[in-house]
Amino acid sequence: MALLWPCILMAATGILATDMPHLRNSALHHLTKQLLQQYHKEVRPVHNWVEPTTVYLDLFVHAVLDVDVQNQKLKTSVWYHEVWCDEFLSWNSSMFDEIREISLPLSAIWAPDIIINEFVDTERSPDLPYVYVNSSGTIKNFKPIQVVSACSLQTYAFPFDTQNCSLTFNSILHTVEDVDLGFLRNREDIKHDKKAFSNDSEWELLSVSSTYNVLQSSAGDFAQIQFNVVIRRRPLAYVVSLLIPSIFLMLMDLGSFYLPPNCQARIIFKTSVLVGYTIFRVNMANEVPRSTGSTSLIGVFFTVCMALLVLSLSKSILLVKFLYNGQCGGRAQPLLCLQRGADADGSRADPRARCAGVTEYPIYQEHQAQPGALKEVWFQLRSINNYLQTQEQVDQQEVEWLALLYRFDQLLFRSYLAMLGLYAITLCSLWVLWSGS
Repeated sequence: MALLWPCILMAATGILATDMPHLRNSALHHLTKQLLQQYHKEVRPVHNWVEPTTVYLDLFVHAVLDVDVQNQKLKTSVWYHEVWCDEFLSWNSSMFDEIREISLPLSAIWAPDIIINEFVDTERSPDLPYVYVNSSGTIKNFKPIQVVSACSLQTYAFPFDTQNCSLTFNSILHTVEDVDLGFLRNREDIKHDKKAFSNDSEWELLSVSSTYNVLQSSAGDFAQIQFNVVIRRRPLAYVVSLLIPSIFLMLMDLGSFYLPPNCQARIIFKTSVLVGYTIFRVNMANEVPRSTGSTSLIGVFFTVCMALLVLSLSKSILLVKFLYNGQCGGRAQPLLCLQRGADADGSRADPRARCAGVTEYPIYQEHQAQPGALKEVWFQLRSINNYLQTQEQVDQQEVEWLALLYRFDQLLFRSYLAMLGLYAITLCSLWVLWSGS
């Protein structure tokens, strides 16, 4: 009998221990059933309908997934927090086994109709069907969202650009008299909080400033909270792969101005630079963002430099063509004189051939041929004089054209040098401003 009592006590203790989880589950089930039994999710959860329901919002930017400059869209991954008070979902925790917080299906309770005005695509977020509710009726709805929003993206300072995109939250139906908005945290904490942001992407998060305002419209006054997400691009990869090679190509083209303008090797050199520059532009076309609203500074620089390169190459081609035509025209004059002299000799030889059988006196022939020879000499002298005068005029025109083209070449060189210097100063200034922001 003495051994039986310890066994009975141990069995009773085991039964109590196994019944404790059952009692807790029963309390949770009873609480959930009691909260949702008479609950109507179609009605805003307030006892006094004059009092508004305040929804407190918070936002954590996790990553910048894509920046589509051409379509003016920004894709970000954010953690979105909504907190509001439901006066019909409160209980006394002492009556339900000290249960202070439970999870309820979001589809079974009233939820605010908060949207993002800048949405341009379907919201992509994991399906989280539950929310937390504590004993005071405070509901916490935390969920990650992939936001594809419209944003005015400016690429003028690429690759040292900074973008400012806004996410505006407001109720789509309820006015500020029914649903008001507020901040879950202090604005300064929201602005400088970067703990959740992933820093291994192309973009860097600078700040997330926030403002509250009331939008007045014909349908009523609506509360709005706007989060301004400010990001900037990390330019090092573009500096190494885009800016430095382009500057090297421009310096090579700048060195070609030290070759003589009438040198044919200069045309070959400039043509090679132009081909290399074109291939470089084609390969890097996808690296430079394209926008219909704005043009990047580097794109303007590339276009101006290519225009100067083509202009300089065209000038060199015209100069060589002009000199070639002048040399051909100079060689044609003596050939013409020699041809006329040969024709004159032939015309003198033809009568002798025709009169081969006739015997003439030498003295008579000499006196007869002397006036024709003098005329031929006089004609040759006049031809030589005209050729020399024409050649002198051609040489004078050639000197004048060469001087004009030399001046034009110096003007192109100075313009090219000024453009390159201005571009380098602008890039350095943008880099300093980027570093200081």
